[in-house]
Amino acid sequence: MPNIIAIAGSPSHPSRTYTLLEHSTKILQQEGFQTDIISVRDVPAEVLAYGRYDSPALEQPKGLIEKADGVIIATPIYKAAYTGVLKAFLDLLPQRALSGKVVLPIATGGTLAHLLAIDYALKPVLSELKARFILGGVYAVDKQLQIQQDGSLQFDQEIDQRLKEALNEFAQSVKSLQPNVKELASAN
Repeated sequence: MPNIIAIAGSPSHPSRTYTLLEHSTKILQQEGFQTDIISVRDVPAEVLAYGRYDSPALEQPKGLIEKADGVIIATPIYKAAYTGVLKAFLDLLPQRALSGKVVLPIATGGTLAHLLAIDYALKPVLSELKARFILGGVYAVDKQLQIQQDGSLQFDQEIDQRLKEALNEFAQSVKSLQPNVKELASAN
C-alpha cells in the first residue's frame, strides 16, 4: 500500500487549507493509500525560528516524509508566496527529502491574483529538495471553499472537480512511479 504524507503549511487552525488537505487524504484513503498529515504549525516555534536541524521534534516528520511515496503540500498564499512557517519547515528537511516522490502542491488564496504562486514561489523550493515529479497543482480561491458550522468544507463544483482530477492524477502517478523508484534504489 503506497504511503502519502500531506504537509499542512497553514499557521492557523482550523483553516480552509487544512480542511482541504484533510478532504484530499480521505479521498486517497478510499483509493487504498495510507495517509498521514504533518501540520507544520505543530513543530515547536523555536525549532523553526532557530533552524534546529537536529531537533528531536523533527524526527517523526522527517521519518514520515522519508517513507512516503507521494507528498501533498498545502499552503495558504499570503502576499504572493507560501507561508513563512512552511518555508522554515522546508528549510529544515534534508537536501534530497523529496527525491523519488510524486509531489502535488495545493494552495488557497483570497484572490486569483496569486494563482501563479505555486509555480513561481513553491515549485522552485520543491525542486531544490530534489522533487522531480511535481504535478501541476490546485489553487482554490477562498470563496470556492466555505467552512460550514459543523466544521465541514463546502466546495464549489468547479474546485471539487479540479481537486478530484488532480488527486486522480496524483494517485496514478504514485502507483506507476512506485515500482520504478524501488527498482532504481535496489540497482544503486
